[in-house]
Amino acid sequence: MKDFIDELEQNQTLPRGDWITLITNFTPEDAQYLFERARVIQNQHYGNQVFIRGLIEFTNYCKNDCYYCGIRRSNRNAQRYRLTKDSILNCCRKGYKLGFRTFVLQGGEDGHFTDAALVEIVSAIRQEFPDCAITLSVGERSRESYEALYSAGANRYLLRHETYDHAHYARLHPSELSAAHRQQCLWDLKDIGYQVGTGFMVGSPLQTAETLTDDMLFLKKLNPQMVGIGPFIPHHDTPFADQTPGTLSLTLFLLGAIRLMLPKVLLPATTALGTIAENGREHGVLAGANVVMPNLSPANVRENYLLYDNKICTGDEAAESVEHLQQSMQAIGYNIVVSRGDSLNI
Repeated sequence: MKDFIDELEQNQTLPRGDWITLITNFTPEDAQYLFERARVIQNQHYGNQVFIRGLIEFTNYCKNDCYYCGIRRSNRNAQRYRLTKDSILNCCRKGYKLGFRTFVLQGGEDGHFTDAALVEIVSAIRQEFPDCAITLSVGERSRESYEALYSAGANRYLLRHETYDHAHYARLHPSELSAAHRQQCLWDLKDIGYQVGTGFMVGSPLQTAETLTDDMLFLKKLNPQMVGIGPFIPHHDTPFADQTPGTLSLTLFLLGAIRLMLPKVLLPATTALGTIAENGREHGVLAGANVVMPNLSPANVRENYLLYDNKICTGDEAAESVEHLQQSMQAIGYNIVVSRGDSLNI
C-alpha cells in the first residue's frame, strides 16, 4: 500500500480502483506511513499551526428528518432552543476576547431564521467584528439566499455532502432530500465566492469502500477550501440507533489521505473524533488536520445540540478551555494560532 500512498502524494489523486484497494486493505503500518507524509505536507503549507474557530450552535430546530441525526424533525425528545441575535453577538464578544477571529454559526434548517433574519445577524457581526471571518453552516438554501448572506458579510460556508453516491444518500435521508440538490448547493456556493467546506460521515450505515471512493473523487473535483469528516455515531432517538459507529482508524486514515490529495485544504479535527476516542482530536492533528472548533454556545444549551450520542459538552471542546487546548496541542508539537486562518487552497 505504500506505493499507492506515494502515488497519491505525487499525483494528488488515485484511479478509482486503487482508491478502493487502499481503503479496503491498508494496515496500521500503512496508516503510520501515511500520517508521516501528511504531517510533512501540512508543515510545508501551514507550519505547525492549528487554527481555532468559535462554534456557535444557534438553533437545534430542523425541518429535515435525516435518519441519523439527533435533531431530526421527528425526534420529540429533543429539547429545542433558538438563540437571539443579542445572544449570538454576546457569544462573539466572548470569543473575540478569548482570541477567536472566526465565528461559525451552525444550526438546523430552521424556518424561523429567514433570509432577512440571518442577514440581520450576519450584518451585525460583520459591523462589530470587521477583522473576523464569518462562517455559516445552515444547510440547503436557495442561491438567492446564499447571495444575500454573502453580501451581508459571510465569508465561508460549511455544507457536508454526507455521501456522494445518490443511492446511498437515499438510504440515509427521506425522499424529499437528494444528493443532487445538495451537491448543486455546493457548486452555487463556490460560484458566489464563498470559501466552501464540505465532507462526509465515515462508517455511516450501508457505506462501502466504493461509496467512500466516490466521496474522495468528489472532493478532488469540487476542490473545496475546507473538508470536515468525522465518524458516524448513532443517536438513540433515530432509526439508526442500533447501527455500528464509524471507527477512529478509518477516519484518521481518510484525514491523512485528504491531506495528500488536497495539500492546502483546511482540515478540522472534529468533536466527533474527540467523542469516540480519548485524545481523538490530537490524533486527528497528527494525521494531517489543522483546525479545531471549540464551542462558544451558551453552556446551558450545548448539551441540547445533540446530533449523536455522548457528544462531549464540557471540557476542551469549550471555548473557555483555549489555554488547556493550547497545552494539549503543544504536547504533540503544534501551536494554536489566533488569526482568521484563511485557506490556502484557492
